[in-house]
Amino acid sequence: MANAIANSFKGMLLKGQITGLTDTFKIILMKTGFVFDVDAHHAYADVSASQLANGLGYTTGGITLTGVAITVADAGDSATIAWNEAKWTATGGSLVAVGAIIYDDSTATTGDDYTDAVVAFIDAGETLTAVDGTLLRIQNISAVIS
Repeated sequence: MANAIANSFKGMLLKGQITGLTDTFKIILMKTGFVFDVDAHHAYADVSASQLANGLGYTTGGITLTGVAITVADAGDSATIAWNEAKWTATGGSLVAVGAIIYDDSTATTGDDYTDAVVAFIDAGETLTAVDGTLLRIQNISAVIS
């Protein structure tokens, strides 16, 4: 599976329920066996059971993404929201993930379609493993809307 954007995110974006430059976005690591569903994975609650367990250098709920940038590519008929890389240091064992979920930690049930709305799945394309003392990095974090 390639990177994918949640369909519900697109709708919430058009409704003004998500503000790319000011909302707080987080990223969580997903366990092996996780398969993203653009139609069914709307909120953090829909995917949280498939994130890595707390420990070994990972904290459930993920980390806050920084360095948000929005660009428009007229030649490609798209817009992109992107963030700085995210990284975790494996401690006391190995971190193993197949990818990551970006979610909007600013969305709430009052007036928004979903609480903690899922934005996208970043597919690692392989199983990522960071052994004790090494970094697990997710780079090129972005969601392209075309």
